[in-house]
Amino acid sequence: MTASFAARRSVAVLLSMLALAACEESARVTESASPPELESVTVRPRLTPVERELDGTIEAVNQSTVAAQTSGRVSEILYDVNDFVPAGAVIVRLRATEQRAGLLQAQAALREATAREAEAQEQFRRIEDMYDRKVVPKATYDQAKANRDAAVARLAAARAALESAREGVAYTEIRAPYAGIVTKRHVEVGETVAPGTPIMSGFSLQYLRVAVDIPQSAVEQVRRIRKAAVYVDDRRIEATRLTIFPEASAPSNTFRARVELPENATDLYPGMYVKVGFVVGEAERLLVPQSAVVTRSEVTAVYVIEPDNRVTMRHVRLGRRFDDEVEVLAGLAAGERVAVDPLAAMRHLQPGEPASGSRQ
Repeated sequence: MTASFAARRSVAVLLSMLALAACEESARVTESASPPELESVTVRPRLTPVERELDGTIEAVNQSTVAAQTSGRVSEILYDVNDFVPAGAVIVRLRATEQRAGLLQAQAALREATAREAEAQEQFRRIEDMYDRKVVPKATYDQAKANRDAAVARLAAARAALESAREGVAYTEIRAPYAGIVTKRHVEVGETVAPGTPIMSGFSLQYLRVAVDIPQSAVEQVRRIRKAAVYVDDRRIEATRLTIFPEASAPSNTFRARVELPENATDLYPGMYVKVGFVVGEAERLLVPQSAVVTRSEVTAVYVIEPDNRVTMRHVRLGRRFDDEVEVLAGLAAGERVAVDPLAAMRHLQPGEPASGSRQ
């Protein structure tokens, strides 16, 4: 009796332990199946532009050489190569002795012409009154009128001469036509210059463009779509305007194009070589947010939320960047979920889970 009771008690204890183990296993499954609180995106194929890449050279839209507009000797040079010059700033001064003397002469001539004109007007009014009263003959009236008209003309000529003299003085201060950087200085202090003598060369960084030659085989697609982007290191800069020349260059049979860049593009300078991508069609690509990509040493990866809600780190091979997204060439498949915040995803890695994985 005692042995039978002990056997039944042992069986009951064993069944209780099995039930408890089953409950614990069910709890673990439920815990692992609960989705982590992670923001994620589902990778889907999307239509993106297909581009034909060509080499181009950056050039400034505004680049010029400032020349002298009057004769004189260089007395002062205020800017040199690589200096930034504000718009309208004086870059070179010439001796203005002759021009200032001409200005004084023109001012004196204007004062004389003004006095002569006032005298002729008064004389004409007196003669006109006397002519109306039949005191003087018509010949005297005509003479007074001619003197008045001549004085008015001389006054106008004196005013024009004064404006010209002022311009001559202003030309002794050579000013920058726009804000930019000096690239070359053509004169030295003490040199004598004449109208047309080059003074300084420079360009503006406010507006830049890329000059590129398009092969004949691709020009029709480029003309039809008229979209392009400039690639500098890892940056993609959308073109604001595309101009294609109407004729091909001999003997290369290529068409010159100008790709306008946004205003005040940073870290770009005339003469730099860049890649220009001309849109020639569309294709499907897998894109993920740039913020989801993590780089460790030479490893590029994303955190993938598996179907069973486990978080794994997946090696990926990236392609071209599109605004805030980047193309995935290998490592992901359509329909997989990627964590947007890598730091938060790293905290959800399961204990004992490999730090990284790969998929071709």
